[in-house]
Amino acid sequence: MSLAPQPLAPALAAAEEAGWTVLRLDLDGVRSKAALMRRCAEALGAPEWFGANWDALADALTDLSWLPRAPARLLAVTTWRGYAAERAGDWEMLREILEEAVDFWRGQPDAPPLTVLLAGTGPAAAAAGRERRRG
Repeated sequence: MSLAPQPLAPALAAAEEAGWTVLRLDLDGVRSKAALMRRCAEALGAPEWFGANWDALADALTDLSWLPRAPARLLAVTTWRGYAAERAGDWEMLREILEEAVDFWRGQPDAPPLTVLLAGTGPAAAAAGRERRRG
């Protein structure tokens, strides 16, 4: 797994230099929900209790107690277009869970925030953006 060197690399480096915990979720080659859950567990360094399902992923993203203390956390999701195209329903569920986790941490005044960065754009992201503007 690898990250495209530009323009994501400078942003990740800046976050790391600022002391943030930076997590990388590369979805290259992920074509099933089971593979997605394995990749999420790896990226998060999830504890043994991670159940490899949507509820467990949501729980893990609103816990993160196993991560080192940091002023903020950044989760960079890369190479996601193939998964979004092949598993549109699962991709939407993942996006909802990520958005809910960001909102959760935003509401915790004494906890470091979580930022999720979807590197690049694609049909799923554009459609979601249009849907939100209509709503």
